[in-house]
Amino acid sequence: MATVKTVATTPFSGQKPGTSGLRKKVAVFAQAHYLENFVQSVFDSIGDIAGKTLVVGGDGRYHNRTAIQTILKMAAANGFAKVMVGRGGILSTPAASCVIRKYQTFGGIILSASHNPGGPTEDFGIKYNIPAGGPAPEAITEAIFARSEKITQYRILDAADLDLDRLGEQHLGEMVVEVFDSVADYAELMQSLFDFDAIRAAFKAGFRMKFDAMHAVTGPYAVEILEHRLGAPAGTVMNGVPLEDFGGGHPDPNLVHAHDLVAALTGAGAPDFGAASDGDGDRNMILGRDFYVTPSDSLAVLAANATLCPGYKAGLKGIARSMPTSAAPDRVAARLGIPAWETPTGWKFFGTLLDAGKATFCGEESFGTGSDHVREKDGLWAVLAWLNVLAVRKQSVAEIVTAHWQDYGRNVYSRHDYEGIDSAAAEGLMEHLRSLSLKGQTLGAYRVAFNDDFAYTDPVDGSVSKKQGIRVVFEDGSRVVFRLSGTGTEGATLRVYIERYEPDAAKHHLDPQVALADLISIARDLAQIEARTGRTEPTVIT
Repeated sequence: MATVKTVATTPFSGQKPGTSGLRKKVAVFAQAHYLENFVQSVFDSIGDIAGKTLVVGGDGRYHNRTAIQTILKMAAANGFAKVMVGRGGILSTPAASCVIRKYQTFGGIILSASHNPGGPTEDFGIKYNIPAGGPAPEAITEAIFARSEKITQYRILDAADLDLDRLGEQHLGEMVVEVFDSVADYAELMQSLFDFDAIRAAFKAGFRMKFDAMHAVTGPYAVEILEHRLGAPAGTVMNGVPLEDFGGGHPDPNLVHAHDLVAALTGAGAPDFGAASDGDGDRNMILGRDFYVTPSDSLAVLAANATLCPGYKAGLKGIARSMPTSAAPDRVAARLGIPAWETPTGWKFFGTLLDAGKATFCGEESFGTGSDHVREKDGLWAVLAWLNVLAVRKQSVAEIVTAHWQDYGRNVYSRHDYEGIDSAAAEGLMEHLRSLSLKGQTLGAYRVAFNDDFAYTDPVDGSVSKKQGIRVVFEDGSRVVFRLSGTGTEGATLRVYIERYEPDAAKHHLDPQVALADLISIARDLAQIEARTGRTEPTVIT
């Protein structure tokens, strides 16, 4: 008979979850007591869990199965009545949100480091999502961190591992463990939102696409929905089998890491449409034949065409974007007469707006797009939304986007990432930028309207978030933004965002790096990037 063990432990430093949970190297998580300390801190911080149901799953990366077995035994020892686990331990982040909401569970634990590499020497992550389906707000993550600094013991069931590949119910002590089909509930939700008949007809008529699952979690979802339910030809999904190391690749759907997809969408014989998703399925990249759609433009175009999708025929309540995302969606909101919300980066900030009915579509420039159907960004949702729009409008991706620019003007936009830079140097660079007073100064051909460190007061709960990114905004609306990303596990990533509004359709064809060249130079000089980091060029440009 399984027995509950109480294990003495001591705190680990630095178990502070960020906007996307706690992320460290596998070797850190594999230390004795490390995962257990954090999980117990979660259980101690989220309220009365006795008799409740929890959802557990992850992106299939290395250490996923091992961690799930530990979490199940701890859930049993701490009083949960039931845990729902995706088959094989697989559950995309948006699907986890879907299941949490559909079955009204007491939230869920998601194991992922998102778009970071996987494998024995790479990254792992864990986060708690609340019963609404979204990431835990700061009040909860701070409570978890505070508990992790004082923890002295954790509870775990002394029991054998379960078979995570067998559908149905098993038991750990008195707790029920239900291994469920990871894909079914999510696929049904997608079918309720989009015109599957129109998309199916497009494929029958010869429409061609490629979807790169990057050997990450979205593979089974994409195969089931695109190939089985929508009738796309077998092989439409590339790299569709989830692997613990993502096939040695970097599961980040951008022009650099999804280079095979980019190559496949190049040239006269290329498919009509291309898309990719990331490690845990919450990000997306959208391509047409020889045409890249920025995440900012993707959100704007989908919002402008939302009523073509059955689930959004009634229109949108509002559009929310992260501050670094371009203002293109704001122009659509203004035309529709609905609010445009500007929030800090982090999907949790959209959650309060969605719950309060203040927004329907949300997006971040970091390849995240979604709606109020769940409380996470959703890569495959964005792909299906585009397929719906393409099937109804019967135009190419390039034709739809260029027509949008002609109608609304183009927010020419780019992001430059400097990855793995020295953390102290990165902090020094940000402090330098914070010290500047630029209002009224002329930089190149631009006069500065204001510069600040973006702060946000949530319109629903009144919470205040400070130091969310340095903005330098010019009088013509152009801007450069500087942020340090919290998604890496080594060093710091400096993200620089450059944007200029271009109303002249004759200039819409220009490559963003050419059109923004003067602003790019201003941004580098202003931040003293080369002098402070030693970097002469970005690691990734999108």
